[in-house]
Amino acid sequence: MHFEFNIEGGNFSKAGTASSQLKKILKQLNVDPKVIKRVVVALYEAEVNVVAHAYTGQIFIDIDTNKIEIKLVDEGPGIPNIELAMQQGYSTASPAVREMGFGAGMGLPNIKNNTDELHVASEVGKGTTVKMAIFLIS
Repeated sequence: MHFEFNIEGGNFSKAGTASSQLKKILKQLNVDPKVIKRVVVALYEAEVNVVAHAYTGQIFIDIDTNKIEIKLVDEGPGIPNIELAMQQGYSTASPAVREMGFGAGMGLPNIKNNTDELHVASEVGKGTTVKMAIFLIS
């Protein structure tokens, strides 16, 4: 199964739309609730990162019998130092984003903690690609 979603940078009212839709789909497929929770947390964090930091983005989701693969591709400022961005509490969120309750520096660490595979690639001035996988069978 393949699904695609668009993300609008700065539109926090729609942040979480893809993760909500994916949650419904996974429930219909009778996926283990523990796996659903991991997938939803990881995708939600990634969606919010795109909304908070990029101009636009796309989500590509592939589900098969063994795993869920999710790829987010955004157009934005990029991440100058991925290793630093992976540290809990590190954030480049604007004061306005922080005032809304986002930007605590937990996005990438939460994604890492809830996925079985995570790859982050970024080019400053162009954007970021996040690829993650969660296995359905342990």
